[in-house]
Amino acid sequence: MLSTGALRAHLLAARLAGSVATSREESLRSYRLFAARDPRVLIGLDPEWTWGPQDLIELMADKCGVSADPGYVSGHDVIDPERTLEGLDAFAERVGRAGREGAAVLLGTGHPHRLLGFHAALADALSTAGCTVLTPAQGRRVDITTRFGLRTYNLDYVRGVALVRNPGAGAAGGEPGAHTHSPLPVRIALAAAAEAGGPLPELVIGDHGWVCGAGQLGFETIGLADTDDPALFVGEAEGRVSVVVPLDDAVRSDYYRPLTRYVLNRACLSQ
Repeated sequence: MLSTGALRAHLLAARLAGSVATSREESLRSYRLFAARDPRVLIGLDPEWTWGPQDLIELMADKCGVSADPGYVSGHDVIDPERTLEGLDAFAERVGRAGREGAAVLLGTGHPHRLLGFHAALADALSTAGCTVLTPAQGRRVDITTRFGLRTYNLDYVRGVALVRNPGAGAAGGEPGAHTHSPLPVRIALAAAAEAGGPLPELVIGDHGWVCGAGQLGFETIGLADTDDPALFVGEAEGRVSVVVPLDDAVRSDYYRPLTRYVLNRACLSQ
């Protein structure tokens, strides 16, 4: 089993934690937009509390370990590896409980280029443990407004993990899916599951809009988030997201494999 010390060293070496690639400028911009309730940054969450930029800096300092100094406005952001490890332990505990209970689960990612492997390994392990891995609304059209205009995608599943693809991109060897923060894919998936008479997920696992969109609708959610995605941490603070693991969500996909092994071992789901 990968030790906590070895994983901490990997987090720092791969820049999943410590000094990360996400810039302080990016994070502060996201906090300002969130405070203004810009839907591009809310990603499906409707905050109950009032969150100003300084409130968000303080929250992210507490949850991630970023600098609490509002005067620090440039350079790399920082994630405390101890907070990442704490988040992974809580994440693993919830995944393990889902496995023991044979829960119905829905997994989705807006970062398929980076995080598909991480989520797919969880889907495989949970399915083997007797969980129902849900795949509602396969092939359903999803229209997402982006800064480039309206884009049309199709909802698809790869090894039990939901993502969106450009139409016609699902052939073997095609692109792994599109990057999106939108909550629309999870809303469509959940609506389709309800229309079909269930089952509905007892746990949603993902990132970006998959976590916030499902949490806002009252489903239990857990996921991963970077320092420029405050919505997930606000959702956790307000009680609509169960667990958020702070880490850089855009490093090389193979850098997440030790995290996968750590989570599955602690969840007692290793195969």
